[in-house]
Amino acid sequence: MNHATAPRTTRSPGWIVGGRRPAAPAVRLFCLPYAAGGASIYAPWRSSFADDIELCPVELPGRQTRRRDSAFTCVDSLVDALASGLAGEFDVPYALFGHSMGSLVAFELARALRRRGVGEPSVLFVSGGRAPQLPREHPVVHDQPDAVVIAKLRSLGALPKDICDEPELVELLMPTIRADLTVCETYEYRPEPPLTCPIVAFAGADDPEVPPARMDPWREQTSGGFLKQVLPGDHFFLHSSRSALLDAVHAALAGALRQGPAARTRLSVG
Repeated sequence: MNHATAPRTTRSPGWIVGGRRPAAPAVRLFCLPYAAGGASIYAPWRSSFADDIELCPVELPGRQTRRRDSAFTCVDSLVDALASGLAGEFDVPYALFGHSMGSLVAFELARALRRRGVGEPSVLFVSGGRAPQLPREHPVVHDQPDAVVIAKLRSLGALPKDICDEPELVELLMPTIRADLTVCETYEYRPEPPLTCPIVAFAGADDPEVPPARMDPWREQTSGGFLKQVLPGDHFFLHSSRSALLDAVHAALAGALRQGPAARTRLSVG
């Protein structure tokens, strides 16, 4: 969990943190956070992208710049609101990146935008989140006592000790934490035709929550090419292996934009 102060500039009714770049980008990359995370977790990425890729960190209700808004507890309601909120952002090609809970939201957002006629992303990046059609392996904790919830988050490295040592801060964060866990733990997969965009899946080699094998079935969710990359680290490898992850994101976006939809199936399988 990252509690750095997020930039105050927002757009798309608060859904995106950061103003538009002056030049028209070749692609917008919408980045969705993990449970209880905010848009600021993607702030260190900004310096890694040139003007042709517009980084768009998504701020979900209930945190940071939107801390006064109630967090969603249902993925369908969240995705519907998000798709409507981003409606003015699809004048250029787009891509989606999500980590952990964010990968689930990104996947369902891609399907929702397809149903709305917006079109699919150039690439769907899913990171540290099990394939949606797989059954849950871990007990639910969203309705358990605070101590159980905190223990779960600490086991994943999602809740630093300095935060756990501040009961008032934990109490302040708990409604959003529980809401996000409810989104994940009450999710029910509904079959639809596979996406036609490529899916790039990232896994942490030592992730106890979502081992690399749990990422393999993502390939069933696309007819447009699948690539899995295993990076060093635990569940939050997107921080510890950021450089390697961003290199892969750059490569996939460049390939998708260069090849176009007709050549998407050439994406290497790994």
